[in-house]
Amino acid sequence: MKITYKKLWKLLIDRDMMKMDLLKASKISTVSMAKLGKNQNVTTDVLLKICTALHCDISDIMEVVEDDEDKKE
Repeated sequence: MKITYKKLWKLLIDRDMMKMDLLKASKISTVSMAKLGKNQNVTTDVLLKICTALHCDISDIMEVVEDDEDKKE
């Protein structure tokens, strides 16, 4: 299983926001934003800052999906 942040990018599009707008609103680092873009792990603190800035729930910005290894088993 792996985490994907596709929901976050769709939410930004729906709200007509750019990544830089989210950076400023949530006060997260560019390193955290880069990790999100690569579907890498970020701290729950970063996720909470994003949810607070966007006034949304964590399930609105991320989801757990099967990866290729899970499908083989």
